[in-house]
Amino acid sequence: APAPAPAAVAPKAPPKLIVVISVDQFSADLFAEYRSLFTGGLARLAGGAVFPSGYQSHAATETCPGHSTILTGARPYRTGIVANDWTDFSVNRPDKTVYCSEDTSVPGSDSNNYTVSDKNLKVPTLGEWMKAANPASRVVSVAGKDRAAVMMGGHKVDELWWFWDKTKSFQSYAGRVAPARVTQINAMVTERLGQDREALDIPAVCKARAQAYPLTATFAPGAGSFARKAGDLRGFKASPEFDDAIVTLAAGLASDMKLGQGDAPDLLIVGASATDYVGHGLGTEGSEMCLQMLSLDQTLGKLFAMLDSTGIDYAVALTADHGGLDFPERARAHGTTMADRAQASASAGAIGKQVQATLKLPEQPLTGGISGDVYIDPKLSKQTRDAVQAETIKAYRAHPQVQAIFTRAEIAATPMPKGPPETWTLLERARASYEPSRSGDLYVVLHPRITPIVAAGPGRVATHGSIWDYDRRVPILFWRKGMTGFEHPLSIETVDIAPTLAALLGIKVPVEIDGRCLDLDAGPETSCK
Repeated sequence: APAPAPAAVAPKAPPKLIVVISVDQFSADLFAEYRSLFTGGLARLAGGAVFPSGYQSHAATETCPGHSTILTGARPYRTGIVANDWTDFSVNRPDKTVYCSEDTSVPGSDSNNYTVSDKNLKVPTLGEWMKAANPASRVVSVAGKDRAAVMMGGHKVDELWWFWDKTKSFQSYAGRVAPARVTQINAMVTERLGQDREALDIPAVCKARAQAYPLTATFAPGAGSFARKAGDLRGFKASPEFDDAIVTLAAGLASDMKLGQGDAPDLLIVGASATDYVGHGLGTEGSEMCLQMLSLDQTLGKLFAMLDSTGIDYAVALTADHGGLDFPERARAHGTTMADRAQASASAGAIGKQVQATLKLPEQPLTGGISGDVYIDPKLSKQTRDAVQAETIKAYRAHPQVQAIFTRAEIAATPMPKGPPETWTLLERARASYEPSRSGDLYVVLHPRITPIVAAGPGRVATHGSIWDYDRRVPILFWRKGMTGFEHPLSIETVDIAPTLAALLGIKVPVEIDGRCLDLDAGPETSCK
């Protein structure tokens, strides 16, 4: 028999470039469903260190909190990013809703018309740790959403670019001059948006999933293949085209800046957002998501091929900001009989009107949505607030779609959870998301598989954000040329990613965090030194 080929030897020195990729709404379920079909970039990562049971362990499984955990090593109670939006009654404006990446000090700002800022992130990121260890390290963050780019990039970035709907182009902080590469990609996006896009061919492996589900008289997702008319921004973002633009810009900046080719290690951050838009607008189990998964696999393969061509030693970490749930109409057809849409009567506004009528108040006293944080009007006297809280709890507990409701006192009194995240109680999950200056007075949990969207429509058929594991579980993958691949089936957390990469780089974590280093050496040695 021929002698086996010698095994590749993992480098002993720290990598010159760290590449961190967050695939928005890439649940552990999606990874498991499509893993055997990957042949490109995701297949490469699946040959490295695979942790299929990663957890965004907190309750608020939304984009901003999830991204805030990935490169800080900290849960939302430390990062301060408790949700995509929260209520702050102290802000001097009619709109008391604060967007997570908003600078509230800018005159005229509100949660829809805001200036992007990193001010709300309370902790430093891996990029800041790297710069503290060696100021020559560079940090580049590119994403389809501003909150993804900001929460992973942190407070000291060299280049930070996100896609801005208002200009239909990649933008950065005010006053930053766009490099030639950004101008080039923006021109490419403008050209693509100006053209009709023909439908993609549906591969044989996706055809079994191509079944339309009429949700409205004119809208039936499930069997689509991304055809769109010129100017359709929503269609562009909810398609493989969007990730192609994001990754192409990130790869171009890495090439132009010669990341990984200097004396200090560099950090390239990529926030691939299209999977989230596909999930929200078209669901997770149709031909659209099948095409998206296969396309993303090839898009990431092109990124790695570009990095390979430079000859630099780079390491990759890939995860997601949260999971996701398919729309309930299809879920029921597939046997999940308890899947349903939330009733309008479960909203904070509807419950607030009940409480208002019961207590004979001049105004309804609650602010919030369907599930999650609920705020009680702070202008009320303590006696009235106590009465409102008691009546609100009573009303929510009587609602047929509500699993639990917790007070801020109950959450604050709960010790920070320890142990495997899948064993945490609901109250412990809420504790990991609780920050007293931003979290609500109450936290509402719907029953499992209740989608907090009352009526489906274009762009909003399914969502995430729940306390349940289908929204908490995400894959966590590490890869480096020469490493011996392995699979670790037990649960870990996304807060473990940053300290793992710090150990790989040989730098110390300069602040207190919640994560721990994961050993990426499959043999007797350890990468956690």
